Amino acid sequence: MDTPSSGIPARRESLQPAHTHSVNLPLRAMSPGVVDYLFRQLVSGRPSEDLQWEREGIALAAQPEGAELARRLSETDIDALTPTELFHYVRAAQRLAAWAEDLRQAAVGRYCHAGTDAPGPGSQAV
Repeated sequence: MDTPSSGIPARRESLQPAHTHSVNLPLRAMSPGVVDYLFRQLVSGRPSEDLQWEREGIALAAQPEGAELARRLSETDIDALTPTELFHYVRAAQRLAAWAEDLRQAAVGRYCHAGTDAPGPGSQAV
């Protein structure tokens, strides 16, 4: 180790972990809204999970697929969700997408079969 004139030894070791293959993963920070909510919960002695939204209406997990679920998902600030709420948000979005896909497939099926039941060109409907 070198000792500069200040008398404090200079460190040459890297501050990186000792393993040979390092993985640089970005750290994911919580949004200011989540940090504020968790701080208020901690100060008041309440649990960190937000239970108030469950008492105020239908939870996302119980909301039927349709326009209301789509509206709620589109109006949600996902940066303000706790990890558990974000999980339920993703699951609700998956349910909505599956429901919309079922609607699309039914419409395509009806469109494809509509030509077989309809009278051909030049024929008259009875």
